[in-house]
Amino acid sequence: MKPPSPSKPAVAAPERSPGAPAAPAKRRVVVVDDHPITRQGLTVLINQQPDLAVCAEADSAPRALELIGRLRPDLAIVDISLKTTNGIELTKSIKVQVPNVQVLVISMHDESLYAERALRAGAMGYLMKHEASENVVTAIARVLQGKLYLSDRIKEKILHRIVNHRGEEPVFPIDTLSDREMEVFQLIGNGYSTRQIAAKLFLSVKTIDSYREHLKLKLNLESGSDLVRHAIQWVKSQADV
Repeated sequence: MKPPSPSKPAVAAPERSPGAPAAPAKRRVVVVDDHPITRQGLTVLINQQPDLAVCAEADSAPRALELIGRLRPDLAIVDISLKTTNGIELTKSIKVQVPNVQVLVISMHDESLYAERALRAGAMGYLMKHEASENVVTAIARVLQGKLYLSDRIKEKILHRIVNHRGEEPVFPIDTLSDREMEVFQLIGNGYSTRQIAAKLFLSVKTIDSYREHLKLKLNLESGSDLVRHAIQWVKSQADV
């Protein structure tokens, strides 16, 4: 009778050398955008990086706040245009509720109008969407390091304002609007009625009427129809940027 062959010893898993450093944990990112294709594109690009991972996606501000509050990511990438509110207001809410989360704002809108507003809201960077594919990884890296990310053009503009205390720069009426006034103005330009805007922003009709009056005053417009026409023209000009 043939004696049983000795069993092969189990192959031990390779051990990490005691002196070798552990692989660094990936930095976690939440992507907030109400356009599925944009979200998917950003997610694929971010997940291709060895040190980054998208841990969640959201298409609205309430969903984004719920996810960010629960997951506590390192970074939130926030679009300006969202379903229930804009990215500026969402950024403010994020910094109040989860102040350690860094925010990078992306937008199709001209940075000269929104970049400073985003920084004042607590964001650490602003990126135009048409630049996102080539610059988003660089922007993410800078923001995660606690550094600002802005284009050279907008950095020069901000520095120029600081040096001159804005005294030598003309102030355009649109620049005098508060963030909430800008939000109402944009919704008017997108065709929303006063009642629809009130419902979208969870405000009263009376409050929106008050905002409309402030807008007419600040923009030197005489009537409601002038306001609507001006808002539509402005929204169209932003879409053409």
